[in-house]
Formats: sequence, structure tokens, C-alpha cells
Amino acid sequence: MKKLILFVLLSLVFVACSIEAKPINYGTDACDFCKMSIVDQIHGAEIVTDKGKVYKFDAIECMINFKNEMSKEQPQLFLTNHYHTPKELIDAENATFLISENLPSPMGEFITAFASKEAAEKIHQELDGKLYNWKELVQQQSNK
Repeated sequence: MKKLILFVLLSLVFVACSIEAKPINYGTDACDFCKMSIVDQIHGAEIVTDKGKVYKFDAIECMINFKNEMSKEQPQLFLTNHYHTPKELIDAENATFLISENLPSPMGEFITAFASKEAAEKIHQELDGKLYNWKELVQQQSNK
């Protein structure tokens, strides 16, 4: 009996600490940085920590600002919605970002993610702006 209880407790610990994305409930979930409702299905984002805690954001810039203020928890995943498949979360560290005043975002920084550089370049040609990879975007936003 003690072995069964121990097994169940250990199983719960492993399940509770899984490092994976959680679906954003648009219109219900609130941004963990600015506290606004997350309604925009193209600009939502998430951080998943090393302990499996998920933080949700209404805009990429909120995720970056929150990341810059984190002290104890270690981010393991940075995820973002993207332009061509709303609601789908992709790895922000592999995405390409466009800052274009011709493509509004919820918090007014005009940041939109794309799953590939080619997809971002296509929209960049149409709407102008500037392209960034994740590292460049974090640096650019952190310098504001």
C-alpha cells in the first residue's frame, strides 16, 4: 500500500512539472504582465518555466517585459502566436518578428511573429518595417 501511495505521489509530481504550452483561452485569460484580457489570436504569447508554470501574455512585448523582471523562476520556453496561423503557438526563439506600424498589435509596439523568415519577408515587402530574430528583438525591446 505504501508503494502505491508513493507511486501516485511521484506520478503527480512529474505530471505537475511538465514543461509544455497550455492553450490560451482568448477572451477569458488575462495577461500576466499588463492584466488585460487576451483577445488577439495573432499576438498572444507564453513563457513556460523550468518547473512547468505557464505565464500568458496578450502581446510579445508583455512577454519580453515580464521575462526581464523574472528573478526566481527560469524560463524554459518562449512561445508566441504567429501571423499566418492564429492561435497556434510556436517557439519564439526560432521565429522571425516584424515591427511595422502598418500591422498593429495589442500594446502598440507593432510586433508580429512569423513562423519562418521567408513568411516574414513577404509581409515585410508589403507593409514595410524592420525584421528581427528573437535575440535581436529582446535586445531592441530591452533598450527602450
